[in-house]
Amino acid sequence: MSEILLEFFTSFTDNGKLITLIISMFPLVELKGAIPIGTLLLGEESLLTSALLGYIGSSIISIPIFFLLIPIFNLLKKIKFIKIIVEKIETVLKNKAEKLAQKNKGEAEDVKTKMLIWGLFIFVAVPFPVTGIWTGTAIAVFLNLKFKDSFLPLILGNLVAGIIITTLTFFFKDYVDIIILVLFAIAVIMLFIFIYKIVKAKPNKEN
Repeated sequence: MSEILLEFFTSFTDNGKLITLIISMFPLVELKGAIPIGTLLLGEESLLTSALLGYIGSSIISIPIFFLLIPIFNLLKKIKFIKIIVEKIETVLKNKAEKLAQKNKGEAEDVKTKMLIWGLFIFVAVPFPVTGIWTGTAIAVFLNLKFKDSFLPLILGNLVAGIIITTLTFFFKDYVDIIILVLFAIAVIMLFIFIYKIVKAKPNKEN
């Protein structure tokens, strides 16, 4: 599998650092996939470089997601044939946000905000597909959290996830192929689950 990945990515450019950075910005893949893939592109001795590039790329992408997610959704909803899909995606993301908020129901507003921030941090820190920076930022948006309150827990959670994946890649460097394959398989499964949730979701007209 490593040969296929290397061949695919290097068909666009030979700059392994740039490829690693760009890969880390993609949903589902993020730094969880960028770090082990980066070691294939840059060599095992460049694990820390791959980790740093993966962290930077996946952290930076949270900024445009935070500020552009709702405007893009609103723009896409003006296109008749995809409006229903966008509304369903909104519903799924809003449901995730509501589940997180429900745990802190009844708390004082300042306590509730702190608990939501901690919840956001833990959510992103778990290094699984669909619990990364993309979904975490979307949840922050639908929780109506301010950027200054959510950005730090997002990037700190992302840092913890990056440390876990870097550690796993270091100790199991002889099995990078397997790590990538497992992450890819999990990402595909989670993608199908997400698509299933979108299909089953009933659009909320208040979105």
